[in-house]
Amino acid sequence: MARNQKQQTPPIDSGDAAMGELGNRIRQMRADRSWSLEVLSNASGVSRSMLSEIERNQANPTLVVTMRIARAFGVTLGELVEAPAVSSSVQVIRRGDRAQIYRSDNDCQIRTLSPLQLEKDVEFYEVQLQAGSALRSAPHFEGTREFLIVEKGRIRVESGTDSEELVAGDSATYRADVQHAIVNIGKGEALIFLVDIYR
Repeated sequence: MARNQKQQTPPIDSGDAAMGELGNRIRQMRADRSWSLEVLSNASGVSRSMLSEIERNQANPTLVVTMRIARAFGVTLGELVEAPAVSSSVQVIRRGDRAQIYRSDNDCQIRTLSPLQLEKDVEFYEVQLQAGSALRSAPHFEGTREFLIVEKGRIRVESGTDSEELVAGDSATYRADVQHAIVNIGKGEALIFLVDIYR
């Protein structure tokens, strides 16, 4: 999936312990490396002003921004966002959590529904695809498969040289280690739930 996103996000509630932990963790990791905000900005491609707002818990970073920061530090996404102080064993992803938006543009919105620390193990997405639009992906790691169910609309699934048409209620599984695509061939928006399994 092409991850291309530019989001403006509202300030987070100061009572959000998980996001507060993320801001504190980024600030601590930067201090441990004796990095200025400018150094982290250059390493991550995230603006200094955005980094400052995240560290002060005044901005809720998107998934793309969080991934860039993790890569700059040389850690996994899960290692960066892990909040050990949270005692509950139930992990909740709220509908309005902007950090879970994976892509959002006029053609497609992708929201990840799986915990971020499961990256490259299993990924679960909600995909909203506008009429006439397609979600085209380069091959994933060898052995990767995708599973999807169509909640609304009519789509065509392409995997390598194979393709099948699906409507609401249909599900499919296919190779994702080849060129693959989900194409909205209906007249309205398609809503799809998609799972990537990495081996």
